[in-house]
Amino acid sequence: MNASTARGLLLRLAGPLQSWGTHSKYLWRDTARFPTRSGVVGMIAAGLGRPRDAPLDDLTALSMTVRVDRPGVVVSDYHTIGGGLPADETVITVDGKHRTKGKSTLVSKRHYLADASFTLALTSDDEDLLDSCAAALGHPHWPLFLGRRSCPPEGPVLLATVEDPLHHLVRLPLAAKQSRSGLQPIEFYGDRPLGVLPVNSDAADRGDGDHHSGEVTDEPLSFAPLERRYQPRPLYRRAVHLPDTSYAGFGTGYLQKLQHYIDTHCIKQETSTR
Repeated sequence: MNASTARGLLLRLAGPLQSWGTHSKYLWRDTARFPTRSGVVGMIAAGLGRPRDAPLDDLTALSMTVRVDRPGVVVSDYHTIGGGLPADETVITVDGKHRTKGKSTLVSKRHYLADASFTLALTSDDEDLLDSCAAALGHPHWPLFLGRRSCPPEGPVLLATVEDPLHHLVRLPLAAKQSRSGLQPIEFYGDRPLGVLPVNSDAADRGDGDHHSGEVTDEPLSFAPLERRYQPRPLYRRAVHLPDTSYAGFGTGYLQKLQHYIDTHCIKQETSTR
């Protein structure tokens, strides 16, 4: 598949809070600084109405490129679990017993991205799969969420179905204001080399996107409740300078510019009920 010319979907992931875990276990829940493949595949599976133990082979064939409009800030939420409950209702230990009095409260930390906004391109050679994903995101079977069920999107997730999605990914209005301190590079993350991005203004010392910058454990193998499994995959990163006209600010002004771009350039606009 040539991701630079393939047909694809454009998505917008924005909300008060997002959380895209890569190493979450038990009482500690982390978040990556960008939407993960496991999180986006899970969101699509929810839209399709698939049970958690359903195969994921078709969805993991999708390729994903993320544009960071606003990186947001990482915030930590303090949780307690089980405090003040009767002994027979406390969280059980690994050996199946209930905790003793005074030791029933568990403390957990959960990390989120606050005020972040991302634009995504999903591509595939399988047009039937793209159509199914578009229908699921536009009219989801179960509510969509940004990594966790407590993180709903602030608006429709699906923007449009387009030809040459990477062309539009670098040209869609940015949900951000230009930095007062000068040019602020816009970062892109992908599961494939990003040298094909149609830009020629890379930020200094940020890499060319053709060589992976590390690995991230977000390739889902199973979402089954007792058998969740993920494997690592290469992470490609590229930072570029976009034109001043790309910055559309926030709120109504940004949404109007986004809608104008979709109406003008996209072959098929999508509507969403959620």
